[in-house]
Amino acid sequence: MRHSFFPSPVALAVVLALGCAPAARALELAFPGPAEKTAERAEAFGSLRLPMGPFAAGSLPTQLAEGALSITAFRLGLDQISTLEVMQGLQDQITAAKFEVLFTCETEACGGYDFRYGAEVLPEPDMHVNLGDFRYLLARSANGAFVALLVSRTGTTGFVQVTRLGKAVPVRAASTSVARAPAAEPEATRADQTGKDQTGKDLIAGVEAGRAMVLEDLVFASGSSALVAGDYSSLLSLAGWLQANPARRVVLVGHTDASGTLDGNIRLSRLRAESVRQELLYAHRISPDQIEAEGVGFLSPRAGNQTEAGRQKNRRVEVMATSTDLLAP
Repeated sequence: MRHSFFPSPVALAVVLALGCAPAARALELAFPGPAEKTAERAEAFGSLRLPMGPFAAGSLPTQLAEGALSITAFRLGLDQISTLEVMQGLQDQITAAKFEVLFTCETEACGGYDFRYGAEVLPEPDMHVNLGDFRYLLARSANGAFVALLVSRTGTTGFVQVTRLGKAVPVRAASTSVARAPAAEPEATRADQTGKDQTGKDLIAGVEAGRAMVLEDLVFASGSSALVAGDYSSLLSLAGWLQANPARRVVLVGHTDASGTLDGNIRLSRLRAESVRQELLYAHRISPDQIEAEGVGFLSPRAGNQTEAGRQKNRRVEVMATSTDLLAP
């Protein structure tokens, strides 16, 4: 049975510049039931790598897009409506607005865990992705604006994330309630920075003393393992030390807070540590033999997870020496 998609009162008015028209046309994305906007992230100008193929052979193909950025999450009340029906209804509306669908996939065909953690997703609980039931779509308009949809469902609750990049005006929602004010920076994106005044000298001294040292200034993309582009003083100091001491070996260890499952957090923490490793390999030309990457999820907290301050301290990437000469008594 095909369910109807009602443009009112649950329509999301997504304003996009379509084709070559001098003024923007409104694309009304209607949901098949009550919709609640739970979070929104907007940037006047940003860049994002959007998945445009399944995760396979250890990599996720992406399309770099730049321009006005908006990521909006919605929670839907679903009864007997599947994620396929939700996605198909949204896809019909997008194609009717002259967007070309570049890629679409479902759960395992997307790549499961690896696809989800390679994609930009707003943090829990605002956007939840059930790893056993989710769908993704990427589309592009004639003028180069991108729309990416991520649809998931748990029980009778559905979740939809709408990502827009390109010539777009920030999203406005018609007749949808906002569960909470969006944070200027999503909580899950930033590693603990309580020691952000840490000097490079302190970092290297700690590593040489055999201690696990937090790389205090790292920032990761929202809900993702991707390290945000930037000049990180901790990585500059670590890279300089490794270049000057080619016999030294270190391991990067990712940590998370206790939100979510153990398996998911171990995978996310390992992928974030690997993102830091890749930055050192390719941006700083460090030998691959000098750096390993591991993840332990929430198994090694340094604070309680009952408060946001504690969870913030637990989200981190640490570096420690594995060179036997440094570790000898």
